[in-house]
Amino acid sequence: MKTTALVERLSKLYTGAVHDVLRGMGHANCVLPAHLRPLDPALKVAGPAWTVSGHMDHSISRHDSLLGWTTLLSKAPSGHVVVCQPHNQEIALMGELSAETLKNKGVLGYVVDGGCRDTDFILELGFPVVHTFFTPSDIVARWQPDRYGEPVTIGSVTIHSGDHVLGDRDGVVVIPHALVAEVVEKTEAVALTENQVREAIRGGMDPVEAYLTYGKF
Repeated sequence: MKTTALVERLSKLYTGAVHDVLRGMGHANCVLPAHLRPLDPALKVAGPAWTVSGHMDHSISRHDSLLGWTTLLSKAPSGHVVVCQPHNQEIALMGELSAETLKNKGVLGYVVDGGCRDTDFILELGFPVVHTFFTPSDIVARWQPDRYGEPVTIGSVTIHSGDHVLGDRDGVVVIPHALVAEVVEKTEAVALTENQVREAIRGGMDPVEAYLTYGKF
């Protein structure tokens, strides 16, 4: 199955149903911490992850920090969601020009266990960002990326490049690469069953009867 087709199908799903499917497959540890929130709850983020990590370093120059940051932006592959573990809760790891750059490259979104700034500009741009807090402080002379494409851990979940992420207003789920196609197919089936339950409830069916009939609620 082509990745683009799979991402399109994934983007039509919602995190609650994906979580339920993963839990049923023995992969309940798939949800990123609740403090990660979408910048725009109306925008979903969906696609294969490309991971990056970094660290605070107050000894680096302005030039070196900006060179490191623009290198990150340059390496970010189109058709992917950048997932960043910056190892700090002090500075913004996304801003207006960076979001503009990633969107123009065809990057599908950005998930960071850290800060964001230039919020109004990014909202106007319509680029999906999931973050933990707002701050005007940036990376200049403070932060450097140190690993690309290697596993990162956010909360209790380890994300590998090639895993798929889905984020909506409820949160972010991570789907292991080997399970993506199966999870999407099973979640589509769950969504169909839930539609049947919904119609039954609207038709006056008792909730217990609906559960016993469809095995889902």
